[in-house]
Parts: sequence; C-alpha cells; structure tokens
Amino acid sequence: MKNLFDVSGKVAVVTGGSRGIGAMIARGFVENGVKTYITARKEAELHAMAEELSALGECIALPSDLSTLEGVTAFAESIKAREEQVHILVNNAGASWGAEIDDFPEVGWDKIMDLNVKSLFFLTQQLLPSLRAAGSAADPARVINIGSINGFTNPHMNNYSYSASKAAVHHLTRHLGGDLASQHINVNAIAPGFFPSKMTAHMLEEEEAMVQEIPRGRIGNAEDAAGTAIYLSSRASAWVTGHTLALDGGYLAG
Repeated sequence: MKNLFDVSGKVAVVTGGSRGIGAMIARGFVENGVKTYITARKEAELHAMAEELSALGECIALPSDLSTLEGVTAFAESIKAREEQVHILVNNAGASWGAEIDDFPEVGWDKIMDLNVKSLFFLTQQLLPSLRAAGSAADPARVINIGSINGFTNPHMNNYSYSASKAAVHHLTRHLGGDLASQHINVNAIAPGFFPSKMTAHMLEEEEAMVQEIPRGRIGNAEDAAGTAIYLSSRASAWVTGHTLALDGGYLAG
C-alpha cells in the first residue's frame, strides 16, 4: 500500500491554473510527476506560471477563454489533439461578482453562472472520451470540481451569483459522480475555505480576524490544496465519488 498516493505518469488538465488554488494544485501535480496542462485567459500570466512550474516537471500552457461554449470547445479540441488520455480534469476556473441585492445586475448573474457552472459541465462533457480512455476499474479517471464553502452556507457577503453557482457545482458533482462511476470516471469536488488568491484579497486584509473563526488557526496554503487534489487523483480515493470535501480548517464545523 505504499504507492496509494502515487500519481506519477498521469496527464492532468487544470483550468484557471495560472494563479490561486489552480496554480497550487498544478504545482503539486507537476512536482509529483504529472504532465500538467494549465489554461487561463490572460496569456502573459499563464505562460509565466507554466515557465515557473516547468522547472519542476512538465507543464504546458494553453490559453483559453472558457466563458463561452465556443471557447470551451476550442480548448477541449486542443487538448484532444495533444493527448489521447486525460487522467485528471480539475475544473477550477471561476469568477465572482459583488453588488447590493437591490442593484445586482443581470450580467453579474449570467457571467458567473456561465463560467462557474456551464463551462464546467461542457468541458467535462467534451473531454469524456479522453477521460474514458484513461480510466480503469482499478484506477478511474478523475474529475475534480472546485466549489466553495460559500456553496454550503450563507457567506454574509453580497456575492449572490457566486454562492448559488458553487451550490450548483456541489450538486452537479453528486449527479455526475453517480452517472459516470460505471464508466470508470470518479467525480468529486473540493470546497475551499479561506485561501490566498486574487478573489479573496479583499478579505485577507482582515486575515487576523478571519483566522479567529477557523478552528485550525490559519488560512489554507498550497500544500493543503495540492494534497487534497492528489488524494482525489490517486489510488487512495478510487472508491470515492460524488462527494464534496470541505477544505476549510474546520470553519464550517466551527
């Protein structure tokens, strides 16, 4: 059982891989022998991250705009042109929008739902042939969706479309997990708590107060994100599917 967490030799795709939790997960994969494709919309930032990670292993940058179905299709085709098998798909690309409820705009609803939920579903759909080719009864292919603790509870912020989208991600994970298990594809989600990222930068200005609400006494770090993704990608989790794992230092429990 000493190789339960070995992911070396696999191929992974990480969306939103140029920064934040996506970059943390990509780094963990690369350092552990996974050939990792990362994608994001901002090309300079993406290529800089790929160059940094390439010093540790194999990382390839493929710029894309996953906010539209056309962008999702183009990105999926570029992956399928390069790889016959995809062992791991991490659906991490996402965005948020904040506005008071009386002024919350339709664009702030549609943009977030399209990127956080719609693109996640259709990218998974379009990479199913590659995931099926990679999976086996002993070691299924893996889809890891990135949700949020905001999808479990009232975040007490004005990010209405974000919290709704992440609740949708959690339920879609359960639905896909049940439907794809017989095809040797495990679908699970990670619901992060407070991690350093561009999306949480405004909250981290009050990090000391935030930490007091986290039973483990600190915010999340790269090892936490990467370790959880590696577990969900390895033989150790071969019998786990359709679940959302809260990665929050005990915040929800507290």
